[in-house]
Amino acid sequence: MSYRHCPLCASPLSLRAHAGSLDVQRPSCPDEACGFIHWDNPVPVVAAVVEHEGELILARNKAWAAPFYALITGFLEKTDPSPDEAVAREVKEELDLDATGVHFIGHYRFERQNQIILAYHVPATGVITLGEELSDYKRIAPEKARYWPVATGLALRDWLRSRGLDPQAMELPAKPN
Repeated sequence: MSYRHCPLCASPLSLRAHAGSLDVQRPSCPDEACGFIHWDNPVPVVAAVVEHEGELILARNKAWAAPFYALITGFLEKTDPSPDEAVAREVKEELDLDATGVHFIGHYRFERQNQIILAYHVPATGVITLGEELSDYKRIAPEKARYWPVATGLALRDWLRSRGLDPQAMELPAKPN
């Protein structure tokens, strides 16, 4: 989220350094009595490399352009006891699958969305039923999987490498001008 005016007092924000982070300029309210600082901290997100019946499950969100498929992801909820339980919850919500394990892969920065991705390998059982946010899914053998060179794609790459595979990167579509 980006602010031009203080959400507390409506004063125009200005960039200033603050104690503890003098090398970073942050949007701040010039009114010392107000004191608002927009810290713009990254949001934690969980991602699942879902393994179901020996294949990886990649899904397409309804909001995405075809033909891009990716890992199952979701925000941590304040009611989630842990990121491990959050990723199992997301797999259940999005695919209606039951996690039989949750194994941490790593953490990744997704700068475009200002997110920290906590990625997990999640073996799962059950019958896939898509949740309301997804429009499609596909199965892919791990040895045929290709990764995308950002955030969740890097998690997929690292998981594939941990299995002794040598995955190849796919090219992302060019950004429109």
